[in-house]
Amino acid sequence: MEELSPTPTYDVLGTRVHSVQIPDVVARMERWIAQHEATKFIALCNVHMIMESRKDDRLRSALAASALTVPDGKPLIWVGRNKGFALTRRVYGPDLFHDFIAATHRKGYRHFFYGGHAGVPESMIGKLQQRYPGLQVAGYYSPPFRQLTAEEDHAAVSMINETHADVLWVGLGCPKQEVWMHQHRDQLNVPVVLGVGQAFNIVAGTLPQAPSWMREHGLEWLFRLVREPRRLWKRYLVYNTGFVMHIVLEAAGFRK
Repeated sequence: MEELSPTPTYDVLGTRVHSVQIPDVVARMERWIAQHEATKFIALCNVHMIMESRKDDRLRSALAASALTVPDGKPLIWVGRNKGFALTRRVYGPDLFHDFIAATHRKGYRHFFYGGHAGVPESMIGKLQQRYPGLQVAGYYSPPFRQLTAEEDHAAVSMINETHADVLWVGLGCPKQEVWMHQHRDQLNVPVVLGVGQAFNIVAGTLPQAPSWMREHGLEWLFRLVREPRRLWKRYLVYNTGFVMHIVLEAAGFRK
């Protein structure tokens, strides 16, 4: 397998983001599976995560330790372009999910799915196996939506390791999934771990997806806000406004 060149990075309000596109991420994932060395985890980063990391030490540490922190949010693509990087498409979780499986489902990689409400992984797996014949599912687990006990956590990690998975997809939501990946990276025997947020629900069909034109023009947040205003108003209105303000201040030289 051809050696991959070092991945360039750029700074977004103190967070290191890798200048990559989905094909780059797929190539690195396959490289890590072939090498099967220490567990490497990938964080899909957006405005919400950037702003959360400014006050959450655990999330900030997780993003700093990731093998790849990729631009999932459209504003991160705009910041990267402004810094001179040729970024055209965001590394959107559901797209990366589908693109990796589409490119590799006949190669025998074993996939484990961790997260989602009860019934969601089963529905998602059924649809994936219909669409991608030959997809190897090592296992799945929907943990309870509470803090696991030490015994439960150990059992979950052991279950994952016993399946000899090549890729572990984590759908716990931000920032829980990034912190979980960071805290468990030394306990897992899986080459690649990714936090893909709501991808499980989108693929299973339990969560509607914004139209493609909204996703490509940075308006997915508006689609989700209209659907769930009470839950998401702070994330999108407060965090998005704060992000823009900090970016403008940084560009004007008032803030490092």
